[in-house]
Amino acid sequence: MHTNNFNFDTPKGLVYIEGPVSGEYIKSLTMNQNLRNFRPPGKQKEALVRITGMTDAMVYIARHENEIIGYVTFHKADEYTRWSRHPRVLEMGGIEISPDWRRCSVGDNLMRMAYADKKLDDFIVITMEYCWHWDLRNSSLDVWGYQKMLTKLFARVGLIKISTNDPDIIEHPANVLMAKTGKNVSKEDRLSFQAMKFLASLDHK
Repeated sequence: MHTNNFNFDTPKGLVYIEGPVSGEYIKSLTMNQNLRNFRPPGKQKEALVRITGMTDAMVYIARHENEIIGYVTFHKADEYTRWSRHPRVLEMGGIEISPDWRRCSVGDNLMRMAYADKKLDDFIVITMEYCWHWDLRNSSLDVWGYQKMLTKLFARVGLIKISTNDPDIIEHPANVLMAKTGKNVSKEDRLSFQAMKFLASLDHK
């Protein structure tokens, strides 16, 4: 079903962090109805199931009883971006915690568990954070406050800010690219990634 699990108490009940989970396991669970930051909950559940079938992809979930209350995904970078050309780049595609479960350390524990997966030692994990995806409405933060919160959360698992001329990142000054290089990534692959940060001809969107 899944290879790693961890549970912890919260004021709202026991939460389990599990992963990488299978598509069948995700299908057996319900989706918290406030997991709608990227798409409606039903569609997001379908997307999580689809990601589990991709090469080198992983989905970690936070679960309360039979309900998914948060998730983080890893998969190959979008084929339309420069990063897809690197064989050792894996993108953290999305992380979302239900507003019902904010301030219960769900995000911290989800990230800590996912980034402890030894599979990530073989990859350069990137996250491209676009401010138009951020849940500002439920956070009471502006874009800069939200960026600070995210970068602080991601820094706890070793992600660092990366400068780049990627057109999606430079489209808004609050957007940010972060990366973590696994300990098994070769020097050649590290140098190749460095060379990709600033390309002479910008990617097509």
